[in-house]
Amino acid sequence: MPKQKTHSGAKKRFKITGSGKVMKQQSGMRHNLEVKATDRKRRLNQEQVLSPADAKTAKKLLGK
Repeated sequence: MPKQKTHSGAKKRFKITGSGKVMKQQSGMRHNLEVKATDRKRRLNQEQVLSPADAKTAKKLLGK
């Protein structure tokens, strides 16, 4: 049976930590940045843990 290929869209969007959590980049940092407060931009720029329900799907797409 052939190997399962990693979903190319998922590998660009998600990262798995050493403990097995799935991390994603938070939305809201693409445009209209001049109207957003500095502390809001700093908060939005941090990575976020994916919810358990979504993490199951993302891990399947990543082949983990």
